[in-house]
Amino acid sequence: MRYRNFPMVPRVVFGNGSFLQLGEILMPKRKNSEAPFIFFIDDVFEGQPLITEVPLLFNDQIIFISSEEEPKTEQVDALVAKIKESFPVLPSGIIGIGGGTLLDLAKAVALMLTNDGSAAAYQGWDLVKKPAIYHVGIPTISGTGAEVSRTTVLMGPEKKLGINSDHTPFDQVLLDPKLTQGVPKEQWFFTGMDCYIHCIESLNGTYLNAFSQSYGEKALELCHEVYLKDISKEDSRDKLMMASWHGGMSIAYSQVGIAHAMSYGLSYLLGVKHGIGNCLVFQYLEEFYPEGVKVFKQMQEKHQIKLPTGICAHLSEEQFDIMINVSFGLVPLWENALGDNWKEIMTYDRLLQLFKKI
Repeated sequence: MRYRNFPMVPRVVFGNGSFLQLGEILMPKRKNSEAPFIFFIDDVFEGQPLITEVPLLFNDQIIFISSEEEPKTEQVDALVAKIKESFPVLPSGIIGIGGGTLLDLAKAVALMLTNDGSAAAYQGWDLVKKPAIYHVGIPTISGTGAEVSRTTVLMGPEKKLGINSDHTPFDQVLLDPKLTQGVPKEQWFFTGMDCYIHCIESLNGTYLNAFSQSYGEKALELCHEVYLKDISKEDSRDKLMMASWHGGMSIAYSQVGIAHAMSYGLSYLLGVKHGIGNCLVFQYLEEFYPEGVKVFKQMQEKHQIKLPTGICAHLSEEQFDIMINVSFGLVPLWENALGDNWKEIMTYDRLLQLFKKI
């Protein structure tokens, strides 16, 4: 038996207002005045007070990016090309400020600045050969676990799949719960449910071990506090940020499961965003995760969240086929959920019937 030697984020700052320390954190990492820091920032912050607090020096650059769509391999390639054209030397680092989309883009661009070819060639497990440039993650919404994971999930020409590698995790993460103020309720719920569903899938999986279990159980306990108890807004922000961290950590030695595999299919074909995609699928998985789905529905009711219906009502056979093939491509997720003989349990037709409910 060979055990994986996983990397973790080596440095993390946590605390309200810690964003203001970003300048001093970055200073020792500046290579010279020629090599800029590039800040990828969710465009919802354009013109907001946050931007005035970004510690720009010399020829540092802010690139505003929309998180309306999931990150794509071609978007990563375009950003890498733009940075290489704009500056004579490699940047001192890439800083991602936003939700999972921005964090994943920052990780992917940092990797592709030092590895040749298109990002699509690295979608999969352990294909990246050279370390990324210095990269920093600053989440402004909690739940995805992207701030701590060893993957950057991208929509490619043929599949939606992460660049899973030891070089992917951030060199530095800054967790400032204050930055998550003002997130719209629906988005807060769907992104938080990404973390909750991570935990349910990890804790009920065949890959489970004490390492994953300890993080997953803590994340689940925090999700219950945030979404089922009546706690203060400040407490809720702190706890959800830590739930996201623990939820992301629980995946390191484990995997997610059926909801994530199906959500990738929905996302690839229809562009459904990840958090809401997980919820759309998860509501119909009570035969696999009975307790998890029951509690999910309680949370949904408590916060009066309505899920869209009829998403797959008008799809053709070919379209269902594409979704199913993308989902089935995520073999480790199915193995974790259902064991080695998963193909006998989750047949093509059974998966088709599940998609048809959505």
